Amino acid sequence: MLAERILTAVLRRTNQRVLSLDVSADLALPSPRPGHEYLLYVHVPFCQRLCPYCSFNRFPFAEEAARAYFRNLRDEMRQVADRGYDFPSVYVGGGTPTILVDELVDTLDLARELFHVREVSSETNPNHLIPEVVDPLAERVQRFSVGVQSFDNRLLRQMDRYDKYGSGEEILERLQQVAGRFHSLNVDMIFNFPSQTRRSLRRDVEFLHQSGANQTTFYPLMTSAAVRRSLARTVGPVSYVREHEYYQILCDGLQGAFEPASAWTFSRKAGGMIDEYIVDFEEYVGIGSGAFSYLDGAIYANTFSLQEYAAAIAAGRSPATAGRRFAQKEQMRYRLMMGLFGLELDKSAFREQFGMPIERGLWSELLFLRCAGALARDDAESLTLTPTGRYLLVAMMREFFAGVNNFRDQARQSLSDAERALLFGDGHCGPEAVR
Repeated sequence: MLAERILTAVLRRTNQRVLSLDVSADLALPSPRPGHEYLLYVHVPFCQRLCPYCSFNRFPFAEEAARAYFRNLRDEMRQVADRGYDFPSVYVGGGTPTILVDELVDTLDLARELFHVREVSSETNPNHLIPEVVDPLAERVQRFSVGVQSFDNRLLRQMDRYDKYGSGEEILERLQQVAGRFHSLNVDMIFNFPSQTRRSLRRDVEFLHQSGANQTTFYPLMTSAAVRRSLARTVGPVSYVREHEYYQILCDGLQGAFEPASAWTFSRKAGGMIDEYIVDFEEYVGIGSGAFSYLDGAIYANTFSLQEYAAAIAAGRSPATAGRRFAQKEQMRYRLMMGLFGLELDKSAFREQFGMPIERGLWSELLFLRCAGALARDDAESLTLTPTGRYLLVAMMREFFAGVNNFRDQARQSLSDAERALLFGDGHCGPEAVR
């Protein structure tokens, strides 16, 4: 699609500038605005094995190191509470948040003690769909999101997930067993993996219909430059030529039982689902090593080093070590992207936030969307998307997160030799990593 190629090229150039953060040893989050709602993002960076396509901050699991990390995480949560923040919603991502379920339970219980939490979302992996993990979380978590990625056994082997999590058939059975235990059981999937076929994607959609899950999120493959090079050497080059076709396949396959909740999330028509935090909350505080915060038009990134993170928390300092304040135009573009990603942009809210109508602030961006046939509704009140527009938002978000992943790769380059060995060496992880 010509519009996608133009969008991708422009965003890659823009992201190189906009998502280049300034490193600083002395960053602190701003104070909260009275009456403003924020989300709390909690990052748990441990996995039993590391997936080759993932750019998130993650380390090989070792119990002593992970328990020390959870203690630091709860201390940082207390620091955020002392600054006056309150959160109605908590999202726990990773890594694998359920790697130590007792520590996760203690962390969620503390969040409810410190803040007025109404809802909790947590990610997990298919091997944790067992009573020992599900039972204590069923009463604490409203949205349980399972990283399946694909039910195709050939792809699971290429992703280094088959031995860890079992076959697609086994994963389907585990999902069926926990369906109904949570308000929202979400299944995370990937489409446009280099060796994925149309038949494989259609089979993934069929398995989702059988799973009992009431929500699914189909992410396009979002790779940093480093990951793209790695995948090209192993499973083949990443190409976006067929991405639109594959997106249409999954949309057609889900139609009837599911309906769009965001550009890449689909919910059962019964409604009432909890969607992604970036849709419902424009601003959020991230805690944990490698977590991001977006506040008052600025982004803050916590250190990716577990050692530096532990030292900062022990000293009562903010672990944020990089950040950037966005110009007003950049904030407007972010607001446009997030609004349309959630399928509707409120023009009145935009005007109130930026002091000007979107037609004046982002006239060229609106012109592009109109010419591309992306807008279903474009009146004085709001903007909504056509099916073409939903795909363009998928491509836009793909490039945004790929740009963030480039920063994550850069942050890993500054890790100590010992911590880099955890990622690129023999994978041994000892308690010294968090001291």
